[in-house]
Amino acid sequence: MARSPAAFFAACILGLAAIPAAMAQSVPLPVPAPQPKTSVAAPDKPSSSSPPATSAPASSAIPNLLRSLAGIGKPGEAKTFDNNQRILADRVSGYLSGIRYLVGNFVQVGPDGSKTKGELYLQKPGRVRFAYDAPSPIELVADGQSLVVRDRKLATQDLYPLGQTPLRFLLADRVDLLKDTNVIGIYSDDVFTTVVIEEKSLGGVHRLMLMFAAQDLTLRQCTITDPQGFDTTVAVYNLDTTKRPDPALFKINYDRVLQ
Repeated sequence: MARSPAAFFAACILGLAAIPAAMAQSVPLPVPAPQPKTSVAAPDKPSSSSPPATSAPASSAIPNLLRSLAGIGKPGEAKTFDNNQRILADRVSGYLSGIRYLVGNFVQVGPDGSKTKGELYLQKPGRVRFAYDAPSPIELVADGQSLVVRDRKLATQDLYPLGQTPLRFLLADRVDLLKDTNVIGIYSDDVFTTVVIEEKSLGGVHRLMLMFAAQDLTLRQCTITDPQGFDTTVAVYNLDTTKRPDPALFKINYDRVLQ
């Protein structure tokens, strides 16, 4: 059965700035991602004659994605960007690097149209927690060294080295997108500044599209495309970059991790 990389978008809802107060009371449902204006091509969608892929529900996407990306490769060969693109990349990197704390909410739309909401907490370096609202039992916690995916209903935990997950560079003290990731496209219009990143794993190529507000570079949403061409999108809201999360939120009980 094909594994959905839906939870890879967990990597793109870190290091955010606060959304204006006027937007704080509404849940910003994800919108279709614009197509790049550069040579970055969208992955081919499966043809109608292809067997339908089985998409994991949004609430179970995190463990599926992390398993499929375990042991990801190093960033690929550097791409050639013009001066304006490099300036954009440097601005986005500096913006993400400047975030130290984050508390907020997210809403996720999976490839099957399912919607899931949750809360997120971040403290750099290396600490993050994603808690999906009920009825989803999933929690994702990183303590700076490791990352666990918890299933509260089954009382299980799966452990991963943080450095082998897509969260590795966004949880770092300093973010340098062109150096630390495989950026394949950078472009901007009047609405969005967009950075496109590819991750290669044994399961194929996953594409991450980070979309920032063009005016102030606030991260608004991201879209993940799996090797089969199916998209998962997440939007963020009610973000506070001044509130320090409770350190207890990032603790991992290693005695409970499955062997």
